[in-house]
Amino acid sequence: MAADSILLLSLVEEFVSGLQDSKAKETATCVKDGQFTILQLVEALGLSLTSSQPHTRARGVQLLSEVLHDCYGGLTEREVEVLIAFFENRLKDHYVIIPPVLQGLRALTKCTVLPPGSAVSMLRSLFQDVHVQSLMLTERTCVYNMLINLMASREAELKGLGADFAFGFVQSMDGERDPRNLLLAFQIAKSIILRGYDLGKFTEELFEVTSCYFPIDFSPPPNDPHGITREELIQTLRDVLTGTPRFAEFLLPLIIEKLDSDVQSAKLDSLQTLIAGVSQYEHKDVAEFLEGLWASLRREVFQTSSEKIESAGLAALTALTSCLSRSVLKSDSEDSLSTFLDLVLKDCKHHLCEPDLKLVWPSAKLLQAACSASNRASHIVTDVVMPSLVEQYNSRAQCSHRRTLLEVVQRFIQSVKTCENEESLFLAFRPSLCTMVFSALTETNSSLQITAASLLTSLAQQTGLLLDSDVELAIDHLTRLLLTEEDNKVSLAVVECAGALAELHPAAFITKLIPRLKKEMFSQPMDQGDNKAASETNSHHAVRQRCLSALAAVSTQPSVVQESTPVLLEVLSSAHTGGVVFSVEEVVLACHSLQRIAKQVQDTEETGRCFHDVIIPRLLSLALQAALQGEESPGRRSPLLEEVVLSAMVPVISTSCSRLQPTLAGQTAARAVSLFLDGDVSFLPDNSFPSNIQLLKKQQGDSWSQSQMVCLLLGCVCSLPRSVEVPRIDDLMAELEEMSCTCSHPLSYTSAAKCFAGLANKRPQGDSLDSLIQRTMKRVCSELDSPSSSVRTQAFTLLIWVAKALLLRYHPLFTTLTDKLFSLLDDADLGPAAADGFRLLMSDSADILNRGCHADVRIMYRQRFFSENSAKLVQGFNAAPQEKKPNYLKAVSNIVNKLPKQVQVTELPALLSLLLEALSCLDQGVQLSTLSCLEPVLIDPPPALIQQLEALVSRLLALTSSPAMSVRIASLRCIHAISCFPEHEVLPFRARVLRALARPLDDRKRLVRREAVRARADWFLLGSPGGS
Repeated sequence: MAADSILLLSLVEEFVSGLQDSKAKETATCVKDGQFTILQLVEALGLSLTSSQPHTRARGVQLLSEVLHDCYGGLTEREVEVLIAFFENRLKDHYVIIPPVLQGLRALTKCTVLPPGSAVSMLRSLFQDVHVQSLMLTERTCVYNMLINLMASREAELKGLGADFAFGFVQSMDGERDPRNLLLAFQIAKSIILRGYDLGKFTEELFEVTSCYFPIDFSPPPNDPHGITREELIQTLRDVLTGTPRFAEFLLPLIIEKLDSDVQSAKLDSLQTLIAGVSQYEHKDVAEFLEGLWASLRREVFQTSSEKIESAGLAALTALTSCLSRSVLKSDSEDSLSTFLDLVLKDCKHHLCEPDLKLVWPSAKLLQAACSASNRASHIVTDVVMPSLVEQYNSRAQCSHRRTLLEVVQRFIQSVKTCENEESLFLAFRPSLCTMVFSALTETNSSLQITAASLLTSLAQQTGLLLDSDVELAIDHLTRLLLTEEDNKVSLAVVECAGALAELHPAAFITKLIPRLKKEMFSQPMDQGDNKAASETNSHHAVRQRCLSALAAVSTQPSVVQESTPVLLEVLSSAHTGGVVFSVEEVVLACHSLQRIAKQVQDTEETGRCFHDVIIPRLLSLALQAALQGEESPGRRSPLLEEVVLSAMVPVISTSCSRLQPTLAGQTAARAVSLFLDGDVSFLPDNSFPSNIQLLKKQQGDSWSQSQMVCLLLGCVCSLPRSVEVPRIDDLMAELEEMSCTCSHPLSYTSAAKCFAGLANKRPQGDSLDSLIQRTMKRVCSELDSPSSSVRTQAFTLLIWVAKALLLRYHPLFTTLTDKLFSLLDDADLGPAAADGFRLLMSDSADILNRGCHADVRIMYRQRFFSENSAKLVQGFNAAPQEKKPNYLKAVSNIVNKLPKQVQVTELPALLSLLLEALSCLDQGVQLSTLSCLEPVLIDPPPALIQQLEALVSRLLALTSSPAMSVRIASLRCIHAISCFPEHEVLPFRARVLRALARPLDDRKRLVRREAVRARADWFLLGSPGGS
């Protein structure tokens, strides 16, 4: 025991007199270990605490406070009571002692055994004896943290202080300047307001002491270690100012005053604070400020040049109107909402009668903002505005005026929120609105027609605004425009409108639109003179394009799909048989329409059955008929044999299969496998096929018409959910491997390779998959290693697709395939193809191996591939002979270009030398890919890039004379970005760059000249006052 006392006295002496701060930690450790108690420490500090020297007393209190900071959790209530009394007494001591006393009190506020009344006692002493704003930053922070701790643990006691607590806090923070402490002070003020502390007569004082910082104009210094942001301060202060309706009488005049500011950020902050405030206020809180608020909001919308401020002003008007709409009307009270809206209408309505003046739109936006606030506001505004707009439309003859008025009407309709099955506010104006829309659709002005189509869509979405007769008349107008209007923008608007209406009124479109479109598509242009016949054919082709787009757009409901898809299938059938002549392009468009329908239609069992039982079998049947006919008949060639048509059929089937229910998906897989392995055509319509069909077997001679159908198999089996088991998958993959390695037709062997890869990607992990991959790769490698092999390209295609399938799922055998791919970069024949193969590995594939096809795709596979293989690329480049280096450069460029921008910035230094070499490569694709990699990195360049400025600038200037316009533009953008580098780094290049940029200023392409002007302007200003 005596030894402990000696140790304690020694520690105290070394800390107080020897000024060894580390002894505080040792003392705290001893207290925690039970060698002595806190009260024993206080006794040991006796001489120090009673010393006549203030600095000695301060050191003694500092030791006690630092020990308490580590040991407050083990104190008893009696010890806490003694310590609080001691520290409260020390608050009256010399000013140098105050900081450690505050640190000690802060530690005690964390104790869970604070005696009753101690929180109030501490705060009374603090508020009476300490002038907080005369303290240093750290001590002020300590005071705020004390308040936060006590408010969290002793709220009931503090509320017992009444308004004295709020007054004490106001005195404590009054004059605070540091953003870190302001954030704490705002949090305390927010808690005082939201937790119901008594403000008494100090409401205005609390508002004044916080609102003096509004609006926040703090900008954190660069690399601020504290992480205080302007947005954080703004939001916390806003929570304080808008926390109670009692602040409304002070806040609203302040906002009106700040909206007069010329500072855009102050205006925006004021408007956003107004929105937050009125969302909690009642109408009586804002009533006396309505005129001032309206005048400010009107000015901001009418006169602002900032879209952000305009949007905030409109949102504030909506919030204010919503606040007034919550008022409960009494017989003897004034209707605040009507009074306010009278102000709005008085100032805005007359501008709507001037559709050629610039104040039409600001006025319309203000009225629409008020209209969207509530149902009551909507009634008041529309009852006044809509008759005026209808009258104006009818009295105006100029198309531009009419279009403006239609756009205003549409905005009003869109701004009004109605519940489902609730009667529309515009029902009283239904006849006038329909007349306006239909008359505009009959005009010849394209802008007016587009606006009318958009307004028609809005009307249809309002309950009860379109009667059945109106819908039928609308369909007639839309059909007429589809068949006669050649303007692409009008056609697009009409198709979009038809799609929206068909979703709401499918029966009318089934009976009126679809039969008319079918009739038009299957009609033939009349025979006339050569020139006129060509013109007629082009016009008819355009009509067919619009009809096909419209059929897809209206097919969102299952009932419509049942009627529209047979028409599209009939287009394919007629194109195949020649009954009606359809061009290849039209057949492709029909396939695109089918795919769009498959993608957008509601996912029901009814639509699933339609695609499973009708569409997929029909497509397979037509393709098979065309394939067999192509071999038997040397005469007319079916469009369905064209690669572009088959490629368009694939996404129809794959999109359909990806959305099938599991049972139907399994049946589709079984049908497709039996067709391609066994020639089973029993499920196909028009079943008149021969019995010896072998679609996956090698055909006689160079025939490919049947083998290319493997691309349709890809659509059937590679887009199914992973839970659906593909039957006889081993046999199927063996046949696909054989075809991909022996077939000479590019579409056939590529589709077979992709199908093999798609199946491999989804197969469960295990020995079966590993042995399959190893066996396949053994065959592929033997072909690739034989320079005399005639199927090296086919083997390489299979290699690259299987590599991608394994990369996406992180399969361990992927490394083997990657190494083989790297070795091919040195191959004389396949080197360029291998370099391009890396782009395929890193890119998303549209028809297979993507998440839409339910492929096994792991996150960040690109980053993983890069991190595992970047070193191999660098080593291979350094070891490669000169004539093979371009392959490595192309591979690097293809890989880096597909990485996320953040990864590019991080990994660039390791590959910088290769990328600079790539800029000197003669391949324009490599140049463009590398420039696109560099451009985002140059915005915030790493040190390694700045060290290579000489080489970088030289290569970029050389590329400004490239034959390729895209390369010239990209290089000029990069040169422009370099002008923002640290001035002392780029100033030596200024004269050289300005001379080199003279030539692109005279470039024959306007886009190049534009980039050259921008770049040269910033380089010219480099080094001058106000320059870059």
